[in-house]
Amino acid sequence: MTGYRLFGAETSPYSFKVRSALRFKGAEFEWIERTAANEAEFRALAKTPTVPLLIAPDGAASQDSTEILAALEAAIPEPPAQPHDPALAAISLILKEYGDEWLNKAMFQQRWGQRPDRDAAALRVLTQLNGGKRPRTYKAAANQIAARMVARLPLVGAEAENAATLETSARRFALRLNTHLKDHLFVFGGHPSAADFALAAQYQQMLTDPTPAAWLNDHAPFVVAWCAHMEDPKASGPYAELNALLPTLTALFDGEVSRTFLPWARANTAATLRGTKRFSVTLDDGLFEQATQVYAGRSFHSLRRRVEEAKDSPGLTEFLARADAAQFFVR
Repeated sequence: MTGYRLFGAETSPYSFKVRSALRFKGAEFEWIERTAANEAEFRALAKTPTVPLLIAPDGAASQDSTEILAALEAAIPEPPAQPHDPALAAISLILKEYGDEWLNKAMFQQRWGQRPDRDAAALRVLTQLNGGKRPRTYKAAANQIAARMVARLPLVGAEAENAATLETSARRFALRLNTHLKDHLFVFGGHPSAADFALAAQYQQMLTDPTPAAWLNDHAPFVVAWCAHMEDPKASGPYAELNALLPTLTALFDGEVSRTFLPWARANTAATLRGTKRFSVTLDDGLFEQATQVYAGRSFHSLRRRVEEAKDSPGLTEFLARADAAQFFVR
């Protein structure tokens, strides 16, 4: 085998994230839409029943999108997919985590927690599994897919009680990101980063669902254009200096990330360490309660360590203080 093989789905944000990174790196790869016809091969290679599944040229398999992007960076260092500046890299990782672990909740809730989005998504999933063709009799099967996904909403904290908070959060971030992207091709200037791959993947999915797509097209045209560019991103220049990004980059944090994701992540991580099954946290938008997410807790613990390692980088401590985020990285 000379290239990579990527099993994925058009309905999976993490598949989008990995495919976008492979394209940016110029890697030779085969995109394999997961279907009923290749399910046996997929299960023989996968450790978990979820996409993406990336098979490297040496045969190694990986399904964690964050680990995949890190491995790609090591295997194909040029063009870089993270800033060399440690401060920008740390900020990028925080935004990456926001996309993977918080914005995903909003995407998932808006897709499966309401109609007509749920019905449309279930049919897309069924069509994908059927090799791109809608079955002649599809309603019962689509309803089964919808019911299965609705049952998963509480597992990620996307139950009905949290719906308003998640929708408000995703829209608030989109408005601030839209302002930021008016002056920058990517989050950190002329070059994509881990933040771009993670955030765009979630908004790309929202743009396939009727309700969030209508809102994004009406209120965040620069986000919509950026999502289209992130399908196959091309750098137009270097990463910007932190000082050049400060006004609108800070607003992403003090207006949203530091108000929702970071207090949630701290509370979830504490619950993980205590071994409790559920936790609650009071956000600016109200009480947010859900089942403890162990993977997210471990991931945030790792993020704290990475930020701590970069704390002496010029500008990082000042940025975190200015963004009202410093308290979340005190270990």
